[in-house]
Amino acid sequence: MAEHDVTFDTDPDPVRVPTGTLLIEAATKAGIMIQQPCGGQGRCGRCVVRVIDGNVRRRSTVRLSPADIEAGYALACQTVIESDALISVPSQEKIERRLTTDLTALEITPPDDYQPDVVQMIRRLNLTLSAPGMEDQTDDWNRVQAALRRQIGIEEVRASLAQFRRIGRVLREGDWQVTLALDAGEYPARLIDIQPGHTPENKPLWGAAVDIGTTTVTVWLCDLLNGEVKAQVAEYNSQIACGEDVISRIIYSSKNSGGEELRERVLKTINDLIATACKRVQAQPDSIMKATVAGNSTMMHLVLGIPAESIRFSPFVTGVNTIPVLTAHDVGLNIHPEGSVDCLPGVASYVGADITAGVLSSGMSETERITLFIDVGTNGEIVLGNNQWLVACACSAGPAFEGGGVRDGMRATRGAIEEVWINGETFEPSFRVIGNVRAQGICGSGLISLLAEMFLTGVVDKSGNINLLLPTERVRKGEHGAEYVIAGADETGHGQDIAITHVDIDNLLRAKAAIYAGFTVLADRVGIPLVSVEQVLVGGSFGKYINVEKAIEIGLLPDIPWENFHFLGNTAIRGAYMALLNGHPRKRVNEIAERMTYIELSADNTFYDAFTSALFLPHTDLLRFPTVQIKGSG
Repeated sequence: MAEHDVTFDTDPDPVRVPTGTLLIEAATKAGIMIQQPCGGQGRCGRCVVRVIDGNVRRRSTVRLSPADIEAGYALACQTVIESDALISVPSQEKIERRLTTDLTALEITPPDDYQPDVVQMIRRLNLTLSAPGMEDQTDDWNRVQAALRRQIGIEEVRASLAQFRRIGRVLREGDWQVTLALDAGEYPARLIDIQPGHTPENKPLWGAAVDIGTTTVTVWLCDLLNGEVKAQVAEYNSQIACGEDVISRIIYSSKNSGGEELRERVLKTINDLIATACKRVQAQPDSIMKATVAGNSTMMHLVLGIPAESIRFSPFVTGVNTIPVLTAHDVGLNIHPEGSVDCLPGVASYVGADITAGVLSSGMSETERITLFIDVGTNGEIVLGNNQWLVACACSAGPAFEGGGVRDGMRATRGAIEEVWINGETFEPSFRVIGNVRAQGICGSGLISLLAEMFLTGVVDKSGNINLLLPTERVRKGEHGAEYVIAGADETGHGQDIAITHVDIDNLLRAKAAIYAGFTVLADRVGIPLVSVEQVLVGGSFGKYINVEKAIEIGLLPDIPWENFHFLGNTAIRGAYMALLNGHPRKRVNEIAERMTYIELSADNTFYDAFTSALFLPHTDLLRFPTVQIKGSG
């Protein structure tokens, strides 16, 4: 097979590849990172490059106009090399880091009835052993076990080969005084660490709660002795470059060594966060004795290197829902190598440990009140129930509410429009931007606000069609159909208009319809009208920014009294934190997972009907949204 030299303008050294190699593969070989939010399926258009010289074959031209193709543009994930080539790589969108340093008290503080001083499963013990002699030739390990039985009452302990190799030296170095760290939550108890000498009782015993979100990874560093959260850090999941949603990442993981790349990416994100958190408290990562991990089923599979392909295909089965306690060395977490890694249990392919942890921390499994729990994100997970029963489902909302799939969409970072108001007479908008800077784009909360305002002021009809007959230059025909200009070029940070297109609105309508249909089907399945729901708990980091009134106006949330809504922020990290600190909440997570009934919406014939009915603003059945109907008529 012929080979060709491919040169990228960001690197003077060419790479040699055979005919038929994808441009994205050549770029990877050259060490050039090109974003692939759709996982290399050719849907998002974000991997666009320009062919300056050479012959290529485009398998797909989605999102490329004839003029783009004429100018040499191509999708790196869908274009193969057929000769020597010179490729120009446009500057990729940089993901701005937004560390969660300003967390609300709700996220930091455990529930009022939660007692962090319950017996901790990770125990640090100071032991004094008798020295051996000619009359007592007990081996070192049995000497340790005897001391544990005599002084602490622990009957049986196991240790790894790595620990056996250290024990003799540590005992003698400490003159038969040692400090042990044990995981007493396992049976038999497991030795994590042994150090010479005694450790002061007030020295922190470190543990970490980890939430592996599809978009964001969060780590809380805690003192296991008193339950205090000492450091909180978060960062975008670097897997985003390989796919913005779980399906895209599953597809990416099945290609060549994609699964290992995704595993390495998320582990690097977690380990970097652990290092940052430890630096803040002047601790070393290997002093962390336990990590409790939450995440959706796909994220848990990918971080552990478990094939995730079966999640994507019918009958949508996971490799494993309940994972035994692992060691950090086996997982690849940069804490103590023998440290315990406790992955919380999931329920099904699309209802994972992030939801069981969220149900725990939200308290819905402890209340008699009929509760609807919604985790709004790329994958909308929904739970309905109370302390007697729990029913769950998941729907693929897509990344629209996180800025993906929208031309000028972006995440909720500096420069994002987060709130919009439209004058009902002039149709002129006003808006608020995160950071009080010039606008760069519009984030999820801004899109909800914008869509509601456009509907209530008549800029769009109930089908989402933009009214081009309005007496304003804000509405116009664009390259992708009708659009509404939110901010003109003179108002933005990049000197280009920020607008919402008809295609964008369609994506938003599908996202909100999927979520609304999801909890509608759940309610219908158990025979409970939505008006009977006594409280709605909204989890997920995105949920903190939703305007309830605007979300109801577009039909994303049910039209019930506003005081019944509670926005809890990241419930998954709170649940992981609670399970980290003591055994009772950890047991409750297992019980929640075991008694939660999962409904697969793809197998439910009523879901499609409910989804279709919700593809309008706010809904085809306006009786479901009486307050919106009143506003619209006013």
